[in-house]
Amino acid sequence: MRATIKDVAREAGVSVATVSRVLNGSPNVSEASAKLVNETIERLGYSPNFLGRNLRKRATNVILVIMPNAEHSLYMQICVGMQNYAQKAGYDIITASSNATTAVETRHMNMLFNRTVDGVVLMGTSYDARSLNDLAKNYDIALCCEGVTGADVLTVTVDDEQAGYDAGIALIKEGHKRLAFIGAESTALSASRRENGFRRALADNGIDLPPELVYKNTYDQDNGAVAMERFLGLPEPPTAVFAVSDTLAMCAIRKAVEMGLAVGKDISVMGFDNISMCELTNPSLSTVEQPCYKMGELVCRKLIDNISSDQKDNSYYTVAHRIILRESTGD
Repeated sequence: MRATIKDVAREAGVSVATVSRVLNGSPNVSEASAKLVNETIERLGYSPNFLGRNLRKRATNVILVIMPNAEHSLYMQICVGMQNYAQKAGYDIITASSNATTAVETRHMNMLFNRTVDGVVLMGTSYDARSLNDLAKNYDIALCCEGVTGADVLTVTVDDEQAGYDAGIALIKEGHKRLAFIGAESTALSASRRENGFRRALADNGIDLPPELVYKNTYDQDNGAVAMERFLGLPEPPTAVFAVSDTLAMCAIRKAVEMGLAVGKDISVMGFDNISMCELTNPSLSTVEQPCYKMGELVCRKLIDNISSDQKDNSYYTVAHRIILRESTGD
């Protein structure tokens, strides 16, 4: 049978408390006793139950990241930034996918409730502001990528409205006056803010965005193709299209090519995120870059600070985005 802490104490002729102090590196143990306990541990092959110890201490040095899905390279790039910072701070990162399902997300959150992890980063969540605010009173949580209106919770994201605005301005500067928009009927705050920014850019330049040039459904990539087919079927098609995600934009490009258009010449397309596939597609995709690595570093640093402090930082941080012009806009 596996040796226990009681076995070590009995063999070494000391108390269980003394063994525990040695395991925790306490200075309140004589050098002779520490040496005896460590020799006994080695002889018996005792392996401490660190999980149990950490739960009792209410510290695991582990942060859980819950993603809506594990297929989006955007989330994985953010996790790289988190992981690199966490390692330097003595923390580990574990990830889970909620499949955008409330029940699954709640099940994963049980790891926080039972103190299996010290904190949680939510990259999109089904929790409303009131629920998040209640959780933040007793647990260390953070939002990344997606904010929630009214949530007084540590949040790291880009300024989605300004990013949508800048995307619109970039296309207008290319000479486009008839622009279309592919969005999402989503509860995600980012989708509506990107649309609001894009609309404002057009309005500031005296350009209309009529209903027939707006298509909103889900984030499922096929909707990019559906939108493009609808736009190109109009008596007066748009000359440029802005989509609120790269996957929607890529499928829109594929449909335009299937319909005989030269993307970047006959029509321009811009996406949002700058996922890894943007440079690999043909044509390469112009997009709004979210600085994933920096976002991951920042949310991890701020969350770890909160975990180790009684003064909680529930600020809303925005990280600078960047417009990247490639072949899909003729650049």
